[in-house]
Order: sequence, then structure tokens, then C-alpha cells
Amino acid sequence: MDLGLQGRRALVTAASRGLGRACAEALAREGAEVFVAARDEAALAELNERIGGAGYRVADVSVREQVEALVEAAAQALEGLDILVVNAGGAPPGLLEEVDDETWERAFRLTTMSAVWLWRNSLPHLRKSKQGRIVNLTSAYVKEPSNLLMLSNALRPGVTAVARMLATELAPQGITVNCIAPNAILTDRTRSMAAGVAERNGVSLEEQLERNAKALPMGRYGDASELGAVCAFLCSAQAGYLTGQTIVIDGGTGKTIF
Repeated sequence: MDLGLQGRRALVTAASRGLGRACAEALAREGAEVFVAARDEAALAELNERIGGAGYRVADVSVREQVEALVEAAAQALEGLDILVVNAGGAPPGLLEEVDDETWERAFRLTTMSAVWLWRNSLPHLRKSKQGRIVNLTSAYVKEPSNLLMLSNALRPGVTAVARMLATELAPQGITVNCIAPNAILTDRTRSMAAGVAERNGVSLEEQLERNAKALPMGRYGDASELGAVCAFLCSAQAGYLTGQTIVIDGGTGKTIF
């Protein structure tokens, strides 16, 4: 299937590794011109070269001024913007009495305000596109909270709610807004979370990952490229009537029906 992404201009944040990287790679494979951003310059340079990207910029999306400069740099390099993939690093785990106010505030800027700043600064460019697309990477925990990820439980549903409002607001302008809500996909964050469990269980990380995978409905973790493929579809011409949705990619792990 030709997704109609040839020459489409995309900005992908937190793209140096994991799910953001998978989205950038998938879009580039379909012929999109991709500008990537993250905090790791070496990883960005390697990714940009490997996918034949349109450029990159080191940016911390939890800092408003850096987001503003990033979007401007991407729009200049691409001569416009058709696609925005909103991604940011995950907030740290922790229970109520373990997380101080400073950590809450950092997580709010990283998870919530980064999305607000990216939307706000990208919209003037997306409105000029004939096929504007916004894809937000959130978490399956927006539908079914985790027992340990309190910050994510609190903040990502808010991003999802505003994205749903934006979908209605921007629909008359032909801009679609959707969310991808992943879980049980093997990334560096998955490994980091499993490492703590492995230490408590007295086993190696690989053994813990194998145990975790066997407990999943499909008996394996998802691959980041599988999420990247969904991201590319949501950015495609064929997805022009699909907006305001949260697509869960978790291999059937979640138990919710909506």
C-alpha cells in the first residue's frame, strides 16, 4: 500500500531511540522528509544519516524556549511542516509518598507542557499543509493505570484529553490528531523497568525479560517497528478520516474494552 507520504515533511521529537526513533524510521521508509530532535546529539546525527533525514536539533522539550527554537528550525529546514509526532521521555516511577513536588513539576513540563508547546508552535505551519497530521505517543496506562507509574497515570490522560479536543477543533482544517498508547514494547525504558524487578527477584535482566514476555498474551514483547508502522499509517492519506482516536498497541495486554 502506498501511504502517500512521499515528500511529506515531518518533525519527530524524542527520536534518538525507542518509539520515537521507530516512528522516524517508518516515516522515512515511506518517503517522508524527516527532521528529528532529542537530547543525545550523537544518536541524532547517526539516525539522521541512516534515514537520509532533513536534519536534526538537540532539544530538551521540557524547556519552552528550546521547543520554540526547534519547531522554527524544523520548519525552516523542511520549508514547512505536514506531520508532527509528539514524543517525550517517560516520567520516573514512584508512589505518592515517594515523589516530591520538584519531580512532579519536572514531569508536568516533560509530559504535558512539551505537548502543549509543540502543538502551539507547529499549528501555524500545519494549517498551511493540505494533509496536516499530529500523532501523540502516550501510554496504554491512559486507559488502565499502572500501580507504579503515578506520574504517567496523572499526566498522560490530560494530554489525551486535550488531543481529543484538538481533533474536533482542527478537523475543519483537514488536520487529524490521534494518539498511540503503547505497552509491553521492548525499549530501553522497558529494560530499565525490568532491571529493578530482576534485582529484587535475584535474576538476570535477560531472565526477567523472558519471564515477562512469557506472561504476555502473545508470549513476546512488541517491537518498536510495529508501533512505527501504525504511526506511518496515521500520517497517511488513507487515514484522512481517522481523528480523535487513541490506538492501543499492547499485544492484547490491557483488559479494557474502550
